[in-house]
Amino acid sequence: MGTSKRYAHAVDARMNERILERAAASARLQTLGREELQLDVHPCTTDPRPKPVKAWVRFGDNAFQVAAEACMWTTKAVAIRFNVADREYRCWVWQGAVEER
Repeated sequence: MGTSKRYAHAVDARMNERILERAAASARLQTLGREELQLDVHPCTTDPRPKPVKAWVRFGDNAFQVAAEACMWTTKAVAIRFNVADREYRCWVWQGAVEER
């Protein structure tokens, strides 16, 4: 008996969610620091209607691409929020780590 090609994507997606949940439970979410953001130098824009994006984030040494919302940004960085297992996370990432959904 082989594997189900019909549901393979759904099984893979659920497995990726479980891996992300474990990483979020056991490691700290990384975010850019004040020195990197330079908010006193770069103007910051806050969007009243956050945009849906995909962004690369790190929990400890593990990187994951998550569905997120871009809430604020500068010319170099983006503040995002996303959920993992019904918990909201927020962090700043480099602009290159974010793409529109």
